[in-house]
Amino acid sequence: MLEKIRSLRYDNIIEKHEGPESWSATLKYSTPEFLRLGGYEVLLPIGQERHPNITLLRLVPSGDGAVLTLFLKDTTYIGSPADEPFVTGRLVICEQMPGTEFYVTTVYHEWFIFENAALQPTA
Repeated sequence: MLEKIRSLRYDNIIEKHEGPESWSATLKYSTPEFLRLGGYEVLLPIGQERHPNITLLRLVPSGDGAVLTLFLKDTTYIGSPADEPFVTGRLVICEQMPGTEFYVTTVYHEWFIFENAALQPTA
């Protein structure tokens, strides 16, 4: 299974650095491990040392359960709390590896954390 993951690519836009990345390079130069988020095992393109700094804000599974859309907050590199909405948000799309119960990131982007009050459910 590891060889299949190594063959995958993902789209990455973080701090103005963008482009397709290879899971092969990510696995070679970083220490990603599966992280349980919202009841799902997901592989993010970040080192496991950052896992304690990850907060799941929202998770939207596709109708068939094969794709997850995640809204995360990663406070690993935050300088000032005032900067938090501008530097900590991540939008992640993960796809389930066929024949497994886990998901691998295919899109990992920066996201400004904001809430649209008109989209929030009313009580």
